[in-house]
Amino acid sequence: MANAGTFKKGEKRPNQGRPKGMTNKVPLEVKKMILEALEGAGGVQYLIDCAQDPKTASAFLTLVGKVMPMQVQGDPDNPMKLSVTVSFD
Repeated sequence: MANAGTFKKGEKRPNQGRPKGMTNKVPLEVKKMILEALEGAGGVQYLIDCAQDPKTASAFLTLVGKVMPMQVQGDPDNPMKLSVTVSFD
């Protein structure tokens, strides 16, 4: 390899990864189908039922983790407070 010593281990190489502006791997049509299926299953009430059922709560929390933002930014002088309570009765 001619460029073997050019990059350090773990360093990103030019043209590596997805180009800027390229759409997500999951096409928009698939996302639309998922939302349509959710609506057909009961929408918000279906998700509430999943969250409250011990058999499906784990899958629900995984879903929540997937849709939560990876980074939250806010005002350092007025920090946001988040409280989440999960109980299995």
